[in-house]
Amino acid sequence: MFEPGPEAARQVWQHIVDVLEEEGAAIRARPVSTPVDLTALRSTVRAYDFDEPVDPGKAIDDVVALLRSYTVHTAHPRYFGLFNPAPTLLGVVGDTLAAAFNPQLAAWSHAPAAVEIEAHLLRFLGHRLGYPADEVAGSFTSGGAEANLTGVLLALTRRWPQYGTDGLRALPGQPVLYASAESHLAWLKIAHATGLGRQAVRLVPVDEDLRMDLDVLRARIVADRRAGYLPFLVAGTAGTTGAGAIDPLPALADLCDELDLALHVDAAYAGAAALSDQLAGALAGIERADSITVDAHKWLSVPMGAGALLCTDSEGLAETFRVTTSYMPGNVADTVDPYTSSQQWSRRFTGLKLFLSLAVAGRSGYAQQLEHDTELAGLLRRQLTDSGWTIVNDTPLPVVCFADPTADGLSPDASWTHHSALAHAVVDSGVAWISPVRLDGRPALRACVISFRTTRADVDELVRVVNESTDRAPRARRKTPHDTAS
Repeated sequence: MFEPGPEAARQVWQHIVDVLEEEGAAIRARPVSTPVDLTALRSTVRAYDFDEPVDPGKAIDDVVALLRSYTVHTAHPRYFGLFNPAPTLLGVVGDTLAAAFNPQLAAWSHAPAAVEIEAHLLRFLGHRLGYPADEVAGSFTSGGAEANLTGVLLALTRRWPQYGTDGLRALPGQPVLYASAESHLAWLKIAHATGLGRQAVRLVPVDEDLRMDLDVLRARIVADRRAGYLPFLVAGTAGTTGAGAIDPLPALADLCDELDLALHVDAAYAGAAALSDQLAGALAGIERADSITVDAHKWLSVPMGAGALLCTDSEGLAETFRVTTSYMPGNVADTVDPYTSSQQWSRRFTGLKLFLSLAVAGRSGYAQQLEHDTELAGLLRRQLTDSGWTIVNDTPLPVVCFADPTADGLSPDASWTHHSALAHAVVDSGVAWISPVRLDGRPALRACVISFRTTRADVDELVRVVNESTDRAPRARRKTPHDTAS
């Protein structure tokens, strides 16, 4: 039977509720991650040959067991890793309702409520970031990479309208764009996909604070123009993945105005700070960007994926993505069909999980949580410093990067091996999850406070296990004068 009857359906839903309640109650007592037995994992998955139907309860239990055993639990309060927080309850509910109603967001006429909810959210986010609310345009995306791609396509189309019809061959030279060497390297994939080519991405060195060096940026733009290249876009970053660095946005906007380049800001992570009056100042200047990326599935704690591209150029988006065809429903007056202003065509109701989360927590609730994460990061920095570690990044965001000072005499490769071993010792303990990172070439350890479940006790436990890692991890051999001479 493809669809269970009413009673069987109720049993399935009750089973799911029980699983989710158990997961929420038990996750703190579980390891953040466990070793993977690849043979056992593949054997369990491949046991499903799909020839005959399986009882829904068994299938659900099997999947739950796999996810519990073979997942880095990003919803764990001691997951201090990438920008993947525990999802809000209302975010999970929103994803469930989106799946159940399954609205088709390509055309306004098929999903007027869903499209209007998302448009309202985009106006709210854009206004908090400094755009006039009634001018905000944009779309929800699968994540930051798609949103950044949209920003590049918009900039190319606005600079060279013939790009959209005739492609890069119609342009008088090779377009190039600029991003920080510490930025997310989705820019390389974007350049590949747009036909610019990966060599069109100029990765600009950073200053001592890991922010884009604007003197070097200016020099490279001038040199590229002299060489016949076509600079068209600077991609600033608000909250780098490695260190949470925020490029100097006001000065970057001034430079782009002076040199006639578009400015896109990748605020996939730090854009959430706009919801806090206390933290929003860190984003000063972002309102001058031609377009902005924000990811709700990062610091806004909704399930993946939920990116957004924000701008004030609705006509530019239309020029970039407009298409007409007889099999799509006709336009409705005073509305925009999402497929005509975004890269995607058929699309999931991405915004509902954020709408419900914001509606229930309120901006004040979000602000309180963001500020709490920042306070916990300050506590973590102080405890690590008191324990003898060296803090190697400077950011108002809750990303803490720290290095073992006893590794200062090691070669870069040996220092990386040493810090990687320390991170693996922490992860292997199951107590917490952190990662090694290179910041402008310097090896370090990285911990990000991103979960609303994290408490002071979790920070204390992280510091304890990090300190113990120096005893568990193999020590790298220091350079000797003989090594240097050789």
